[in-house]
Amino acid sequence: MIQLNPSCFIRNYDNYYISEKKLVPIKTSHFYILLVIFFCFINQVIAQTDSISSGKINAEYTDKGFAFSTSDNNYLLHIESRLQFRFATPNDQDPLTFDDFYKDNQTTFKINRARLKIGGHAYKPWLKYYFEYELSQGNLLDFRIMIERWDFFKIKIGQWKTYYNRERVISSGKQQMVDRSIINRPFTIDRQQGIEFYGRIFPQTLADFTYHLSILTGVGRGATVNDDNHLMYVGRLQWNMFGRELEMTGSDLKFHEKPTGLIALAAATNRSPYTRFSQAGGGELTGFDEGIPGQYRVNQALLETAFKYKGFSWQNEFHIKSVKDYVNDDSRNLNGQYFQAGYFFSNIWSIIPEPLEVAGIYSNYNPDIDIANNYERELGMAFNWFFNEHRNKLTMEITHFSYHSVDNQNPKEWRFRLQWDISF
Repeated sequence: MIQLNPSCFIRNYDNYYISEKKLVPIKTSHFYILLVIFFCFINQVIAQTDSISSGKINAEYTDKGFAFSTSDNNYLLHIESRLQFRFATPNDQDPLTFDDFYKDNQTTFKINRARLKIGGHAYKPWLKYYFEYELSQGNLLDFRIMIERWDFFKIKIGQWKTYYNRERVISSGKQQMVDRSIINRPFTIDRQQGIEFYGRIFPQTLADFTYHLSILTGVGRGATVNDDNHLMYVGRLQWNMFGRELEMTGSDLKFHEKPTGLIALAAATNRSPYTRFSQAGGGELTGFDEGIPGQYRVNQALLETAFKYKGFSWQNEFHIKSVKDYVNDDSRNLNGQYFQAGYFFSNIWSIIPEPLEVAGIYSNYNPDIDIANNYERELGMAFNWFFNEHRNKLTMEITHFSYHSVDNQNPKEWRFRLQWDISF
C-alpha cells in the first residue's frame, strides 16, 4: 500500500504555495495544490519501490494522458494537459450588439485555453473523480465525484458543465468549429454546482434512452453560497434512436459503420440575479441590469438532434427562453437555433487527404421575439486537419456575421480564425 509522507506535502507546500513573506494569489492556489498532490504521489511510489513489486504500479500513456494504476484496477490516476493557440482577425469575439460591428479591429494571437486535467477512480472502478483547471485564467472549472456502479442509475456530485445542450457539453477541444455558435452565450447553463442523477435504460433496443436530472445551486461556477432559497432544476431526456449511444464529440472520426443518432428534449428553470451563465459564472444578457437576489426567473427548453454515419456528422439545436424580471415587472422571450454538419470527403474522392474534414454552421439568434426583424445570423465554414484525432488538430475557419434591425441598418462582418489544439 502506498502512503503519502506528510513531510513531502509540507515541503512542497512551502515551496509552491506559501513562503514566509509572500502568499500565492488565491486564484492559483488550487492549481498548485493539485500539482503538489500529484508529484507527492509519484514521489512516494518511487521512494517505496523496495516494498512494492514492479508489477503493482502500471504506468502508460493513453488517450487521457499519462495514467498510473494498480494491478487490481481499484486505483487509477490520469493527468493530461491541453493547449489551444488561436489567431483571429479582425476580432476574436462574436459581435453581440449593433455597435460591436463598428468597433476597432483587434487582430489577435493568443493562448486561448491552457487546461490541466486530473481524473480516475479510487477504491473501486465505479467510484470516479475528475478535476479540470484553466491555467491561463486561474479558474478551477470542474471538480466532481461520480458513482457509476450501475449503467441505469449513476450519481454525480460537485461542479461540472450541466448536461443540458450538446454544443456546450462537447469539450472545446473536441468541436468541429473553432468555437461554439452565437447561440451558446444566451442559452447555455454552463457550469453549476449540485447533484445529478443520470443513466441509460433499455440499451440496444428501440426504447434506448439516456437521462439526466440535476438539482443545482443555480448561481454559476465558483459560487460558494446561493443568493436565495431557490434552486435550479434541469432535466434532459435523450432517445438513442438506433439503440446506440452517440458520444459527446464533434466529427465522425470513428467512421460509424452503423447509423448512430439521437433526439433529445431538455428544460431548465432557475431564479437568481442572473439571466445567463458562462465559464466566468453568472452574468446578464444584453439589455438586462445587474440583478439582485431572486430578481430574475428564467425558464428555458430545447429540442436537439445529432447523427453520425460513415464520416458524416450532424447536430442542431432549437432553443426558447423566457426571462421574468420581478423588480421591474417586465419579461422577455428569446429564441435561437443552429445547424452544423461535417464530412470527410476523402470517402468519395481519393484525391482528398484522409485527415481533412470540411464542416459548416448556420446560426440564428433573436434576442426578443416581440420585436420583428431583430436578429443576428452566423454562417461559417471550417477545415479540420487531424494529426491525431482531436488530440492534435489544426482548424481554419471563415465566418460571416450579419445583424438585422428594425431600422433596416444591417451591418455585416467577416472573420478569419486559425487554431491549433493539442493535448498531451
